[in-house]
Amino acid sequence: MTIDRKGFLRLTGLGAAAWAAGKFAAGFPGRRAETPNGEAGRAPRRWALVVDSRKCRQSRDCDLCIRACTRAHNIPEIGDPRHEIRWIRKATFQEAFVSDPRDSANERFRDLPLVVLCNHCDRPPCVRVCPVQATWKRDDGIVMMDEHRCIGCRYCMAACPYGSRSFNFVDPRPFIRELSSGYPTRTRGVVEKCSFCVERLDGGGLPACVEACESKALVFGDLDDPGSAVRAAVSGNFTLRRKAELGTGPEVYYIV
Repeated sequence: MTIDRKGFLRLTGLGAAAWAAGKFAAGFPGRRAETPNGEAGRAPRRWALVVDSRKCRQSRDCDLCIRACTRAHNIPEIGDPRHEIRWIRKATFQEAFVSDPRDSANERFRDLPLVVLCNHCDRPPCVRVCPVQATWKRDDGIVMMDEHRCIGCRYCMAACPYGSRSFNFVDPRPFIRELSSGYPTRTRGVVEKCSFCVERLDGGGLPACVEACESKALVFGDLDDPGSAVRAAVSGNFTLRRKAELGTGPEVYYIV
């Protein structure tokens, strides 16, 4: 069999990429052949987050959840113009309301600040398009991102309808003021996003943003557990999900 120079480079390039991906994948948080289910015989959990916008609205200038996430995952500090890495952020949406219920034509709009992050979709489009399986879905529903396996193609960013992923155009490590040893640092040229703090969950804890929220606007837990606080929050309130009509099955709910 004969092969030209172009074909040879293509084959060797793909081989090197596959070797590098396998080399770095094993040690990353959440990367396991099988996701542990906790107690013996227990069905996989269905992790979900509820954002109570009524409480979050009262704390309009609060950014405790954002700063907690930044510190826990070695994300460069907020406000540095040399990067745009965001795992969680506040975004302002327009909320329609009627000041007088008797006059439905008198519809007005007001700003509604919401905490937005990865929705950990039940049917994540990002997972389907990743050519090297750097992003995948665990048995408990968490959509993971292995930054050490990522080749920087950004297909997942194009597929995500929520803008939940960030790309490291520059090396973020020089801009981290206080390094956390509990999570790996990343390099230039990879994608990253919220992981629901899987390293904390696997140790029995809660996501850093939930622990930091003083107004208790963030509720996290197993949606399949009838006795969980997150199940009560969803069943006991009118909730919305971002772009649920797309069929992605987002697992972040908003009480509005």
